[in-house]
Amino acid sequence: MSGSEAGEEQRVIAEQMAYYRARAPEYDDWFFRRGDYDHGADWNRRWRAEVDELRQVLDAARPAGRVLELACGTGLWTQRLAPCAAELTCIDASPEVIALNRERVGAEHVEYVCADLFEWRPARRYDFVFFGFWLSHVPAGAFIPFWSMVAQALAPGGRVFFVDSRNHPAGREGGYADWAPAAPPSRSRRRLRDGREFEIVKIFHRPDDLEAQLRTLGWRAVVRGTSTFFLHGVATPDDPTPAVRAAGQSC
Repeated sequence: MSGSEAGEEQRVIAEQMAYYRARAPEYDDWFFRRGDYDHGADWNRRWRAEVDELRQVLDAARPAGRVLELACGTGLWTQRLAPCAAELTCIDASPEVIALNRERVGAEHVEYVCADLFEWRPARRYDFVFFGFWLSHVPAGAFIPFWSMVAQALAPGGRVFFVDSRNHPAGREGGYADWAPAAPPSRSRRRLRDGREFEIVKIFHRPDDLEAQLRTLGWRAVVRGTSTFFLHGVATPDDPTPAVRAAGQSC
């Protein structure tokens, strides 16, 4: 990656952080299909059914022990992980969403860390690593370093579980009116209720392609899609050596 490309990537990452900080009070409306995100009874019913499917798949993965949640957001998944975890560490770059998460979850065994996930490095290892609706916001140039960091965070025998968006208009975070693709295709422009606009990273991964990408990094991954809105995956190091090697390359 050239210096100009790296600089542009950093600019978009900074703008993405600013967007999600500013959007903190609006975020849950997207998930709960309220206001601009209410696309009618039929679409809302499909959405809720697929959210239930994600919850069931996560429960079946049996998160337990020392759990790490990356990009924890307002706590929509934290509240599901907390009862299963002996310890839960939640990382997010937005103090605004962390405050909402604390209010929603209110559990003493949950530790919150406000940090840039593109810079943060784990000080200990975890049995279960989770991230929801985050991988699509990781730019291509940061994909390998991100998974290297995840490898550093994972204890021997640990697992990674993630959920994310598929490319369907009714599921997009910006709604119909507030979604505008930006060049290159891995970017999107988003508009808040107050009219401010931001450019962010948004990459819609295909399950087969994502499995193949992770395989080249030394991960064994199974990624599946729900019928319309979401994908979910579980990943484990295929061999500890490639994961450690990848982690070393990111430093």
